[in-house]
Amino acid sequence: MPLKTNQDELPSMNLTSMVDVLFLLIIFFMVGAQFTDQEQNIDLQVPEVSEAGALTAAPDKRIVNVDRSGRISLDRSEITLSELTSRLTAARREYSELGVVVRGDGEVELQNVADVLSACRAAGINDMGISVRVAQKEK
Repeated sequence: MPLKTNQDELPSMNLTSMVDVLFLLIIFFMVGAQFTDQEQNIDLQVPEVSEAGALTAAPDKRIVNVDRSGRISLDRSEITLSELTSRLTAARREYSELGVVVRGDGEVELQNVADVLSACRAAGINDMGISVRVAQKEK
C-alpha cells in the first residue's frame, strides 16, 4: 500500500476578478454622480402649475381625541375646534383623500363629539370614522 508523501495544496479563492469588478463599479458611480451635478447646473425654465398636490399616497387616518372634559387633541397635541378645522383643511389641501378617526371618551357629552365631526366636515373631510370598543360577552 503506497503512502502519500506530498501534501495537497489547500484550495484558495481567486479574488482578482472580484476586485476588478469593484473598481469598475466605483468608477461607474463616480462618473454617474458627476453627471447629476451637471444636470442641475443647466439653465432652463421649469414649467409652472397652478396647484401642486402630493405625489405620495395619503397617510394613515388622523386621530382626533375628545376627552371627558371636552378637550380636543389632534395627533397628541391639544387644540381648539377652529385650530382643528384649519389644520385639517391644510392637510386636506395636500392629501385630498385624507381620513379622520374621532375617539371620544365614553363619558364625554355627545355634543362635543358632534362638534368635532362638524369641524371635520367643515374642513372638507369625507372619510370620517368613530372609534368604539366591542363589549365583552359574559359567559
